[in-house]
Amino acid sequence: MIDLKKMVVITGLPGVFKLIGSRPNGLIVEDYDTKKRKFVSSRKHQFTPLESISIYTTGEQETVPLADVFQKMKDKLEEIPLPTGKFNEDQGHRYIGEVLPDYDPDQVYFSDIKKLVKWFSFLNSRQLLVLEAEDENFEEEAEIIEESTENAGE
Repeated sequence: MIDLKKMVVITGLPGVFKLIGSRPNGLIVEDYDTKKRKFVSSRKHQFTPLESISIYTTGEQETVPLADVFQKMKDKLEEIPLPTGKFNEDQGHRYIGEVLPDYDPDQVYFSDIKKLVKWFSFLNSRQLLVLEAEDENFEEEAEIIEESTENAGE
């Protein structure tokens, strides 16, 4: 499954941010593009961790986690391209219907589909949609390389 644990969207700010830390009155986040960290107040903004978002379905499973939907979108990206530009409601529902055939069109609004496509596009263009196992392996490899360079200096 794709790892969305440290990813958060913030009302009033474009894009997706990396969660660095929290304070009683807000969050410390990092911009994925500039790598700049900043404090965002909970008095002015609302925060939504991507990990907590699900899409309604009509199947046995009432909802599908966003990470699973992103994985399906990524798997089918070559055969079913993302809607681009200002796509209309019919195109949005057609797209999500091809990616997630059992989505519930009565509970998944066009605005939800637009956000879904926007977030996926943002994360995919920055190669941030990585499987958890791949991410763990990357971290393990980085630690091994770091240890070997430290040992080489001794």
